[in-house]
Amino acid sequence: MKKIFTWSISAALAGFLFGFDTVVISGADQQLQELWGTTDAFHGSVVIGMALWGTVVGALFGGFPTNRFGRKNTLLVIGLLYFVSALGSAMVNDPISFAVFRFIGGLGVGASTIAAPAYVSEIAPQENRGRLVSLYQFNIVLGILVAFFSNYLLRNTGEEPWRWMVGVEAIPAVVYMIFVFFIPKSPRWLISRSRDKEAMEVLQIIDPTYNVEAKMKEIKSQSEAEAKGENIFMKKYRFPLILAFLIAFFNQLSGINAFLYYAPRIFESAGLGESTALLSSIGVGVVNLLFTLLGVFLIDRVGRKKLMLVGSIGYIISLSLVAAAFFLDWQGLYVPLFLFIFIAAHAIGQGAVIWVFISEIFPNHLRASGQAFGSSTHWLLAAAIPSVFPLLISAVGPGFVFSIFTFMMILQLFFVIFMMPETKGKSLEELGKELSLGTSNRK
Repeated sequence: MKKIFTWSISAALAGFLFGFDTVVISGADQQLQELWGTTDAFHGSVVIGMALWGTVVGALFGGFPTNRFGRKNTLLVIGLLYFVSALGSAMVNDPISFAVFRFIGGLGVGASTIAAPAYVSEIAPQENRGRLVSLYQFNIVLGILVAFFSNYLLRNTGEEPWRWMVGVEAIPAVVYMIFVFFIPKSPRWLISRSRDKEAMEVLQIIDPTYNVEAKMKEIKSQSEAEAKGENIFMKKYRFPLILAFLIAFFNQLSGINAFLYYAPRIFESAGLGESTALLSSIGVGVVNLLFTLLGVFLIDRVGRKKLMLVGSIGYIISLSLVAAAFFLDWQGLYVPLFLFIFIAAHAIGQGAVIWVFISEIFPNHLRASGQAFGSSTHWLLAAAIPSVFPLLISAVGPGFVFSIFTFMMILQLFFVIFMMPETKGKSLEELGKELSLGTSNRK
């Protein structure tokens, strides 16, 4: 089990770089706009926004290399993309070049949401799969916190501190690539490429108690039963496709990314001062980390569905209170307190579950394609919702906006109760058969 944990952590470090890359720009944000004298629209959509659109492209097309060249090789390329992005962004002297290198880093973020969860789910014993795959989400949250502290420590470094802020990411990118270089290839991917001997060796390490030949036969029988040229949009895979879409859809319709991007603006709307910048970054980050850890601890003990139930109820309570605070003009720390509850609900529910769940519900030969579909749904909404959030706030007010998010989480609760199957404790092959036929036990 020690080796499995080490391999899982190595792959999940892609999540650390994801979190770091996403947040590190916050420290350079104002410096870059002042340096290049760009307009707000250009700065937001190009200088800052290109990384997010790179993420969308990486999620849309990351399934191809993950399937064609393997999970491990794709993870190595992702590390290279982060490395090139970090050094390139730190060395440029114009906004267009900066945006190009940030776009390259975004490609790594998007592709990592496919390759890393797929890899870990395929090497993990079924009884520990949830905990191991959710290490990816834990690393995202850890990367966010480290980026905030890194920006703080480097704020006075050199004549142009922003270069150090964005360039320092090259160091964890190199460390990550070294770790990934020594992990084995996914046994299920090896079987799909008829490299049975290598697959048997990895399966034996994963669980010495396995009857390896029987496990090989189980994996191969599912693979051979599926016709060549199948895709996730075929009728037989409609149920897992709907599940992947809905969990990604509700993830963003909670308002999580809009809140993370605009926390200071939201707090100021509630009557708080400039000190909320520290509160929103460090405070939210700490709550997110603690409850993500709790989610990682519980996901294989209580299951994915129960965590989503708890998270959905927490969403509804906290978002209702936030909406009420704005409608009733509650001043002081009410809104931050309610939003901390919101972050806790997200971390223990959607945050802990989404990447685990999507990596489990598709059969082996379509896992990367299914991951790509779920991830691209997530990232398209993650790009769209924050872009209209300021407009909605000014047009209808924060109370109505948070009421919309509350209503969407009521719908999520119905989705969890009536549609979402429990995947805890089942092999990937068992889940592939059940969900393809739509027969999984949803209790």
